[in-house]
Amino acid sequence: MTAPAEGSASNRPGLLPRDGDFVDIHYRRIGKPQDTYRLLVLDSNPDCVVTFQPRTPIDQPIVVDDLTILEPRSPIIWFTFPGKWHDVGLFFRNNGAHTGMYANVLTPVDFIDVHTWETTDLCLDVWVPRWGSVRILDEDELSEAEEAGQVDGKTAERARAEAASLLHSHSANAWPPVVGEWSLARALSVLQAL
Repeated sequence: MTAPAEGSASNRPGLLPRDGDFVDIHYRRIGKPQDTYRLLVLDSNPDCVVTFQPRTPIDQPIVVDDLTILEPRSPIIWFTFPGKWHDVGLFFRNNGAHTGMYANVLTPVDFIDVHTWETTDLCLDVWVPRWGSVRILDEDELSEAEEAGQVDGKTAERARAEAASLLHSHSANAWPPVVGEWSLARALSVLQAL
């Protein structure tokens, strides 16, 4: 896969959804089948679209450093930043306990229309636990994809630069924007008001 051109159609301002809309995100993972996730829009503006996934469709818990950070059917609040090479998820356990922030490094989301998005996950993730040290995950997956020719060198370097930038910005307390304004209680309150 090759990187989209800078300034490509990934940020189509007229195609952002409205609060209360559903969006289907066609999510490609390098070397794996595409998945489609349906998310409910809680807040939409040109800088960030906040969506909610009330029950995560995963089969197995996600574990980092021997700690379960996401369980099957747990809620996630997603933050999509038009034109950016990452998104952010606020992760919770089934009991509602917040475990941390999980940033997927990905191609900028392409807003195909107000209800359809596309993106490709570029393997790297930045995990910001509620307690503990921030770290980059899955560097080995990106290296393997690059060695197998599934991602070109320019795109792989762009992904590494994005992950490093997020790490640096977090240490400078400059990232992530908006995310700290949201909690599961706020998401559920907005959901009830829609």
